[in-house]
Amino acid sequence: MAKKSMIARDVKRAELVDKYAAKRAELKERVKQGDMEAMFELGKLPNNSSPVRKRNRCQLDGRPRGYMREFGISRVKFRQLAGAGLIPGVKKSSW
Repeated sequence: MAKKSMIARDVKRAELVDKYAAKRAELKERVKQGDMEAMFELGKLPNNSSPVRKRNRCQLDGRPRGYMREFGISRVKFRQLAGAGLIPGVKKSSW
């Protein structure tokens, strides 16, 4: 289980990314065309509004490590749910 403060921080980052996505895309397009003023404006945007600042977290407990993108959960929760047969199409293998 992740700290509540870290989960809240990541939620705040996600909101900032959504808020500034259009402005950031427009400024990046202007920078590609050689507008130096747009580069300075891009630097004035909040750092946490950049999409690379977001962290993939488990939807169930917020764990940041061992994230399985296909299922949206961490390896720990995946093992628990798969062992209980709660994930469709996933079986515990045995030889």
